[in-house]
Amino acid sequence: IPTHRLQLSPPHSFCGIRFLISVMHKTDVFTDCYCIVILHFFLVHTQESLEDEVSPRNKEQKNSDGSKDFCIKNIHQAAFGRREIEIAELEMPALMILRKAAQGEKPLVGARIVGCTHITAHTAVLMETLSALGAQCRWAACNIYSIQNEVAAALAERGVPVFAWKGESEDDYFWCIDSCVNVEGWEPNLILDDGGDMTHWIYKKYPQLLKNIKGIVEESVTGVHRLHQLYKTGKLCGPAINVNESVIKQKFDNFYFCKESILDGLKRTTDVTLSGKQVLVCGYGEVGKGCCAALKGLRAIVYVTEVDPICALQACMDGFQLARLNEVIEMVDIVITCTGNINVVLREHLEHMKNGCIVCNMGHSNTEIDVTSLMTPELTWRRIRAHVDHIIWPDGKIIVLLAEGRLLNLSCSTVPVYVLSITATTQVLALIELFNAPERGYKQDIYVFPRKMDEFVAALHLQNFDAHLTELTDEQVKYIGVNKNGPFKPSYYR
Repeated sequence: IPTHRLQLSPPHSFCGIRFLISVMHKTDVFTDCYCIVILHFFLVHTQESLEDEVSPRNKEQKNSDGSKDFCIKNIHQAAFGRREIEIAELEMPALMILRKAAQGEKPLVGARIVGCTHITAHTAVLMETLSALGAQCRWAACNIYSIQNEVAAALAERGVPVFAWKGESEDDYFWCIDSCVNVEGWEPNLILDDGGDMTHWIYKKYPQLLKNIKGIVEESVTGVHRLHQLYKTGKLCGPAINVNESVIKQKFDNFYFCKESILDGLKRTTDVTLSGKQVLVCGYGEVGKGCCAALKGLRAIVYVTEVDPICALQACMDGFQLARLNEVIEMVDIVITCTGNINVVLREHLEHMKNGCIVCNMGHSNTEIDVTSLMTPELTWRRIRAHVDHIIWPDGKIIVLLAEGRLLNLSCSTVPVYVLSITATTQVLALIELFNAPERGYKQDIYVFPRKMDEFVAALHLQNFDAHLTELTDEQVKYIGVNKNGPFKPSYYR
């Protein structure tokens, strides 16, 4: 019996056992062996159900080395998680190259990195690469729905203090972040953040730790915006590298990652047929471009909203209809936000959507859709399946909300690990740069990932293809005024 596929609560388990026993009696196949199998299924499943009801914060767990410095769903899932990580390693060649190159000299010896990112197989490869380079790491999750419990277990089994489990409450979320920082005898000197929550938690709760911080590496547009707020008020504790606006992340992670994962997220959650559907994509940055390209490929009718006239012109010349939200909100079948901003889709827009309209977010934060405005007595929430809620209006109209307005692809779908390998490599190199920079080498400012390092990351990933770069001649080098080994574009190139 494939017990891991039978999602039954204990009362249904009892009914299932009674049914199986009655069938076996009638068909004369009832034996002691069958009794044992059925009883084993019931006991295992009941134990799992009871474990699901107990918060990881209230469970005492330890890994095979006896360490208890972690808080996850179930340490016994470590073997499964390890296989997930091994699969991801095959698609992350640059990080594996960095590991091999650092077998002698370890550039992060003495680094104490506290991180708040997605806890998935690809970020596990990132964390273990940092450890292989000599760093000590403590980790929490930046998204409560993207956490892979089995991967968290594999990390904990290998000795990484990780505090995360899928479906954390808001209180759990910040407790996990605090558990990474509030440690006797251990203080971070580097921060790797995705959204800025770890950085701001330290500013708010543990400002005494800021004096030891050598630098911050931030991946998301939301987190970079929060760093700029700190900088403007003079509260930025040290140098920060903005990985989000690096050319290689914009052109690969933001575009190809979203292009490949938006369709998977929509189909896994709703089983929707996209051909002929009218879809509104809010924002035509690299994320919006990737989503629109994927939807157009399946012959959806795509509308775009945009505030930037340059991006708006790109949308028009790519064949998409530019419109305002209130002009098309009553006719579209799907609304996707990709702006990284706040309050893009409000209650007034949700009121005018047609029955059955699907609403989801591909931006980083859960601020784009005003989900809070839907928490009112006159609206009924009905959970249909994991990450799919029907919001029912008094007149019977239904709006389909995915992942409670959080990031759709990392919450609800598989992810293209090879593309994420590119961003992970930029994060590792940025941490190495900040940690090994001479004192006062960087000011208390926000820096964009250097162009030379962008090209280095790309070159590492080219090794997975049968690709042969052309070399400039001395005459060509002199003509365009670049170094023969790069960088080949000016720092202002975007």
